[in-house]
Order: sequence, then structure tokens, then C-alpha cells
Amino acid sequence: MKFSKRIAALFLSAAMLLSGCNSTDVVTTTGTEAPTAEITTTTTNSAETTTTEAETTAAETTTEVETTTAETTTAPAQSSEFANPTAMGFYVEGTKLYDANGNEFIMRGVNHAHTWFKGELKTAIPAIAATGSNTVRIVLSNGYQWNKDSLDSILEIIALCKEYKMIAVLEVHDGTGKNDAAVLSGIVDYWIEMKDALIGNEAYVILNIANEWYGDWAVDEWADAYISEIPRIREAGIKNLIMVDSAGWGQYPMSIAKGGKDVFNADPLKNTMFSIHMYGTAGKNDKVIKRNIDNVLKQDLCVIIGEFGFDHSDGDVDEQYIMDYCTEIGVGYLGWSWKGNGGGVEYLDIAKEWDGSVLSSDWGENLINGGTGIRATSEICSVFE
Repeated sequence: MKFSKRIAALFLSAAMLLSGCNSTDVVTTTGTEAPTAEITTTTTNSAETTTTEAETTAAETTTEVETTTAETTTAPAQSSEFANPTAMGFYVEGTKLYDANGNEFIMRGVNHAHTWFKGELKTAIPAIAATGSNTVRIVLSNGYQWNKDSLDSILEIIALCKEYKMIAVLEVHDGTGKNDAAVLSGIVDYWIEMKDALIGNEAYVILNIANEWYGDWAVDEWADAYISEIPRIREAGIKNLIMVDSAGWGQYPMSIAKGGKDVFNADPLKNTMFSIHMYGTAGKNDKVIKRNIDNVLKQDLCVIIGEFGFDHSDGDVDEQYIMDYCTEIGVGYLGWSWKGNGGGVEYLDIAKEWDGSVLSSDWGENLINGGTGIRATSEICSVFE
């Protein structure tokens, strides 16, 4: 960790709030040529995840992170302007997430790989809503690896999610597993370009900046990059709740437990939450799952399970305990993914058909219809009432 860089970033955030300065010109990262149709229809971030023995040890570390703040009882929602910095959208208070009406909101839903299956949008969204999901996480592209999703297409997605009463979590997938801060900066450039889809939709859209951007199992570099980039999002006038994936392809939650507070404090609006992805490393058994979630909550940070499956190339997943424990403590979860997985992880398809008429027996049925599954535990966001 470069201490001076952290301190400078915090002072910069404070200065921005006082001065209301405008963002400076930024350099947009040049994207690579889009892959062939065959590749785009089989690519999934989950298939790219690899875990070495050293990485597994890091993810399973039993060291408890000391709580940096005393245990607190969540104050009444919207108790002050600071509590809801957007005054109109999602916001966090400690470990809890609240909607624009000041009601606690617990995400239940799935991921949809939109950017690789753009033609399935109008079939998939109604089908996902029919499962009782209150949230859908949407895969997008900034053009770095795949075909760029336009402003008009994002507006269409948001409108469709509103129509079917689901909160949209938008993420760019092109930086998956990259350790290059310039790639993250290019993704932030994209969100600034697309800000007209976000501004005014603070009550309906959560900005999950980049899917699994940092692939290594480290804290400082992951945190420093987000500390640099989050203020740029706020300078652009984007007030939506921000979500940040953990390092290690999303499977190293100790990065949040150790560096999440610094990332949170770099947000001038103090309106950032975090996401753990649980496969065979971070979600392998009940002890690991509980420890990974609890270590983040002890830092008084809000967290969800942004992706998980029932099995993966890096090992079996205790998906039942993920659902059970998240239900017990009021943490959100989003299963990966509705349909379209390829590259050897087709088993992660929740639905066998885009319209949801057939769910996978070993994954989809339990996720949707199990005792602590989506249908039994999901509540539609109060903004749709």
C-alpha cells in the first residue's frame, strides 16, 4: 500500500465536495477487435477463473480482521441528508442497503449475459421477473473485448427492468481478470460517456463498475485503483449507488475486509457497497462462506454475493449454505447465470430455455424454488409499489 497515495486520494475527495470541480478530460482506452460470434456466445467470466494452491490459501485464511468500528444498531433509514446522499436513490448505512423510499432492500435475483445475447433481452427479462427476482445483474461491454453497448441499448434495458419491477445492476465485463489500472480507467470512461442512462435513474439502477476487474490476490493495487477512479464517477454527476467486486476474480473477499474502508471513504458521497463472487474457492463450505461474509460486515460495510453457482471448475460450491446464511443475516445474492454459459461451464445455466419454461434440475430449480431460494425470499423493491 502506498500510504501517501491513499491520503492524497482522500484529501482529493474532500476537496471535490467543497469546490464542486468539474472532471478533467480523460483518455479513453482503445478497445481490441471484437471476437467472432462463436466466441462471444460462449465466453463467460466464470470459465476464466483459475485458482492456484497459493490463491486458495489466501482466500481461506482464518485470520479474523479486527473490527474498525464498534458494533452499531442501524439508524432509522433516511435519518439525514448524509444518510441518503442522492436524496432520491439507493444508499447504504453501515451494512444495510436502503431504497429511495428509505426501506431496507435485500437483493434476490440472477445475472443475465446480455452483451453476448442481445437478441434475447425481451425474452429473458420477463422470464427472470417471473421467478420472483427483484434484481437482475446485466453484463455489458465497453467495446474493449466485445461489441460496445450503446446508450440507447442501456436505456432500453433499464426501461424493461422497470416495466417488470426489477432493479438493474449494470456492470462492464471487459475488464474481467485484468490487473491493469488503465483498463479500469477505460471502463470508468465508458460510464461517464453513458451517464445519461444513470442520472435520473438512481432509484432503479446500481452501478457495479467492473466485473472481477482485479484477478490477482492482493489488496493495495486493487484498492488504490478504485480510490483513484470512484471520484471521477462522482465528478461526472453520477450519484447512483456504486458496487465494487472484490479482488481475485471476485473470490478474494479479504481485499474488501482489509481495503474496503479506504475504497468506501474515497467516494465523496460515501455510497459504495461491495460484492463477493462465490465459486469453489470463496464458496466451498459453510465455514469459508460465513467467514468471508462476516469479515466484510465487521468493517461496517454493505456486501452482497454478486455471483455464485452450485459447482465450478475450481471445486464444489455449497450453494445451499450461501442461500441459507444470506437469508439468515439479510444479505443479498444473485445467481450466475440465466442462460448462455459456454466453454465447459454450461452447467451454470439456471434456465434451459430463455423463456424460463425449463429450469436446470441441479441448479436452477433450487435457486428459484428452494426453501431459501429466490421465490421464497425475494421482495419487490418498494419503489415499484
